[in-house]
Amino acid sequence: MVSSNDMKAKFRLVYDEILNNGKLDLFDEICAPDFVKHTLPPGEPYGIEGSKQSVLMLQNAFPDIKYTVEDMFGEGDKLVARWSAKGTHKGDFMGIPATGKQVFFSGIEIIRVKDDRAVEEWEELDRAGLMQQLTT
Repeated sequence: MVSSNDMKAKFRLVYDEILNNGKLDLFDEICAPDFVKHTLPPGEPYGIEGSKQSVLMLQNAFPDIKYTVEDMFGEGDKLVARWSAKGTHKGDFMGIPATGKQVFFSGIEIIRVKDDRAVEEWEELDRAGLMQQLTT
């Protein structure tokens, strides 16, 4: 079994390297080939390629987006991260043209790990708060 500290260090790369620096190829190293991300709107669960597309969509809409890990802890085969993000709306997002507004949103992820790789992820984020910032 991988230690909680080892898991935290490895999955901190998701925020530091993938989300903040755009190194999408790291998804292939961190996630199992059959990885599944469970998420509520905008659609069905998806895998590694869907995760890459999701990151690209956010980077295109908020090119200066920066994520901060506020808390991270793990036990057994689960890792939990509470994070925040801020960026400037400079591209189309969910049908909303660029507004130039700076936004802030946050979320929580639970990642299930098997054989040192992410196999499932559940994410809850403040979509309503994000959309309200863009439309008011």
